[in-house]
Amino acid sequence: MESHPTSQAETEENRSYYRSLMRNMVITVILVSFAPLILVGGIIMDRFQTAYREKIHAHLEELVQKHQHDIDGFLKERLGNLRFLSTSCGAADLADSRFLRQQLEALQIQYGPVFVDLGVVNEQGSQIAYAGPFQLINAQYADASWFQKALNSRYQISDVFLGLRGLPHFIITVKSVLAGQPWILRATIDFEAFNNLVENIQIGKTGRAFILNRRGEFQTSLSPFSTSETMPDIQFLTHLPHPARGVAIARHTDASQGKCIYAAASLKNGDWMLIYQQRVSDAFSATNQAQDLAVLIFLIGGLGIITVAWVLSRKMVSRIRTADLEKELMNQQVIETGKLASVGELAAGIAHEINNPVAIMVEEAGWIQDLLEEEEFEKSDNFDEFQRALKQINTQGKRCKDITHKLLSFARKTDSRIQDINPNDLVTDVVGLSSQRAKYANVEIRTQLAPDLPVVRASSSEMQQVLLNLINNALQAMEKSGGHLDIGTRLDETQVVIDVADNGPGIPRANLGRIFDPFFTTKPVGRGTGLGLSICYGIVHKMGGRIDVESVVGMGTAFHIRLPTLEDTGPAPSGHPPTAADTDGPVENA
Repeated sequence: MESHPTSQAETEENRSYYRSLMRNMVITVILVSFAPLILVGGIIMDRFQTAYREKIHAHLEELVQKHQHDIDGFLKERLGNLRFLSTSCGAADLADSRFLRQQLEALQIQYGPVFVDLGVVNEQGSQIAYAGPFQLINAQYADASWFQKALNSRYQISDVFLGLRGLPHFIITVKSVLAGQPWILRATIDFEAFNNLVENIQIGKTGRAFILNRRGEFQTSLSPFSTSETMPDIQFLTHLPHPARGVAIARHTDASQGKCIYAAASLKNGDWMLIYQQRVSDAFSATNQAQDLAVLIFLIGGLGIITVAWVLSRKMVSRIRTADLEKELMNQQVIETGKLASVGELAAGIAHEINNPVAIMVEEAGWIQDLLEEEEFEKSDNFDEFQRALKQINTQGKRCKDITHKLLSFARKTDSRIQDINPNDLVTDVVGLSSQRAKYANVEIRTQLAPDLPVVRASSSEMQQVLLNLINNALQAMEKSGGHLDIGTRLDETQVVIDVADNGPGIPRANLGRIFDPFFTTKPVGRGTGLGLSICYGIVHKMGGRIDVESVVGMGTAFHIRLPTLEDTGPAPSGHPPTAADTDGPVENA
């Protein structure tokens, strides 16, 4: 059997309609699925990025404020050490280099190598006492900028500079007045110890910290900036606001490092600014990873949505196409049923009209035979031939009358009322109607009817339809090669079994499970709609019976109709009743 002839039945316009329908369904499903996904995903990602950005900014503020406090505390503590030394010792003692050396050693013992040296400078800028590793006694600082500021301020912390020693350092000074003459106690702070306080500020792979003065000069080492990287944008950094309190956060795109985030805090009463720099991609690496993961999940989910939309739409369109085709075939079946009904009425009329002339022919043949019995005809040389011809006319006339009587009987039995019927009489009537067609198909119909069968409760007209359909299917299968068709009845416990078996080509095993499905047919287009066996199944099932099939390719097919007798009142065996199986009316061949 072959499936529905979809390709033959559908026009190019129909195929275009179904393609358009499927495309619209796919687009609709995708849009309906993606719209909330994009909306919800966008809102969640925006909220996540906002929350993470606030978290990063808060963390940077806390980090920079902590180190701002540490650095300012370091400077204030060193200034406090020097102030204590200035107030606790007299000018005469501090002017003594040996005494000054003792104080330096005490400071180094207590604070480590933070204090590099100590010196006392008079009003003219001449260093009158010195303790340290360099030969700076009588060194002149009159022109040094730190000295000019120290004369005008009681306490002062200079910027980092090279000075006479040629090494980066900065100086803390305390000014005192003795006998109306100002003098300055100064101390050099170890640059490395101070620089380590800043370089310890590191987060991630690109986070680094440094200190700038108001002129944009570095007050810490440049080692964080490798030779492969350019310096940060100093012009941008000098225009950063110097917050009196708190931390200022800004973003800027550097020429070589890309987009960076900066956090700045004031040091040394606003003279210096502690700046923390980190690339945005590094600072927000976690949110970038989350965003990449969300995009990946979105792509996978989107691919799944598109696949499901395509598969579901294809299945739905396929079912719609099948339903439309079945509807069209059903309409054709209704038309064919109307034609068959008209043909049946026409055949009944023709049979009735033929029956009258045939009856007259038979009656006239009898009259001629009576005439031939007279003496004058008995002596005729052709008397025996006349007798033979009249007998043949009478025999064939009665045969025609019997055929038309059966045809009229079948055409008039259109109701589906359940009644008591004899299975053998049912088979005999149907075989009589099909015998002539069997001769044309070169098929011999053989019957084997079991005697004394009980009656069954069934519709005579509908059971005739079932048997005619099975016989017609067998004749069509064997019309090319001929064969024999065996129809028999038997009693199996409390059921009457009608067997219809042929030795035709048989049915492939793959199709056996589908032959009772509506619209399933193996016949060429126009030869069958696939409803015949489906309706047969429905009729037998409605009678409380069962129809089974056995077939072997190359050996033939056998149908077994099992009908309950009056003693068998149990429920009918369960099956898979087709959707169109319970319809009444003329049967179309499967």
